[in-house]
Amino acid sequence: MSTIKGKKMNMSQVFNEDGRVVPVTLIQFSAESVDREIVNKPVSIAGFSKGKGFTGVMKRWNFTGQQATRGQSDKPRGPGSIGSQTPGRVRKGKKMAGRHGGRKVTVKGSKIIAIFPEKKQLMVMGPVPGPRNAQVTIEVL
Repeated sequence: MSTIKGKKMNMSQVFNEDGRVVPVTLIQFSAESVDREIVNKPVSIAGFSKGKGFTGVMKRWNFTGQQATRGQSDKPRGPGSIGSQTPGRVRKGKKMAGRHGGRKVTVKGSKIIAIFPEKKQLMVMGPVPGPRNAQVTIEVL
């Protein structure tokens, strides 16, 4: 099992032999050389997801919100009731507003489509976590 460290460049798309469009992500690796044998092998890619700052429950947890009519004044995007009165506190893990994103994410089952050693880049099928220029770790399975 080998590990490659790199930087996410940008996303693009290529056509495979069938003529179908395959979304790809370009990654610039920092190693001196990469084996060409890892092409078409499954990899897992780890990185930090895009941070979205402090977000409400509709964006963070996909809550539907409340009705906007029938006496509703200013809380259509609020969470609603958050629990019973008995514990006298908010329990851990409660789905509420807070910081969203910026956590370590691992995407499994991607494949390396191509390697360009002269540019020190490789092409990975599918999405890669994080914004552009984010550091990622590719682990060949």
